[in-house]
Amino acid sequence: MSADGPTPLERFIGGILPENPVYRQILGLCPVLAVTNTMEGAMTMAGAVLFVLTCANLLVSLIRGLLKPHLRILVFTLTIATFVTIADRFLAAFMYDMSKELGPYIPLIIVNCVIICRCEVCASKQSPRTALADALGQSAGFALALASIATVREVLGFGTWFGNWLGWQVIPEAPAAVWSNWVVMILPPGAFLTLGLLMGGVNAIAAARARRARAGQAG
Repeated sequence: MSADGPTPLERFIGGILPENPVYRQILGLCPVLAVTNTMEGAMTMAGAVLFVLTCANLLVSLIRGLLKPHLRILVFTLTIATFVTIADRFLAAFMYDMSKELGPYIPLIIVNCVIICRCEVCASKQSPRTALADALGQSAGFALALASIATVREVLGFGTWFGNWLGWQVIPEAPAAVWSNWVVMILPPGAFLTLGLLMGGVNAIAAARARRARAGQAG
């Protein structure tokens, strides 16, 4: 880490796993729970967050010298709202069915804690290059979390993976006596259950790595 804070590479790598916005920081859970019953919805949301976070981080970093402490949150919100509106109108124009499926969750990116947090923690304090790396890393981590949750929910709930876009049937159709899709997985309880189990797994792995690191230092 440099005197000015984490380097671009550290920001990028940190956002993927060590500071994953969902599994480690536990931010932005509203869209995570709402849109992950299919991979299509999850990846569309991830793409929208990538666009908004990248643009917002870059713009905030470019004007960081002009930010006033008592106005910074307002500036962040207005900046984010501008790019969210662009993303929302793009989806409505070119991906209308997906736009209707996601409903209010694209506009709600305006108050997504992940984006506001990165504007405050990184973009308002570091260079555009570092802010860009941070946005890409956090977006990759967010997409990884959405993809992992959506994969479990769609496979167990529908038996497919990217079923609407690619038509991949992961679990072959079978008589109900042999296998029936877990409808609960595409409902809200399935979202909470999947998130809890995967988050527990991530924390268990992190704790095991920390124990090994301490044992190595002690040895």
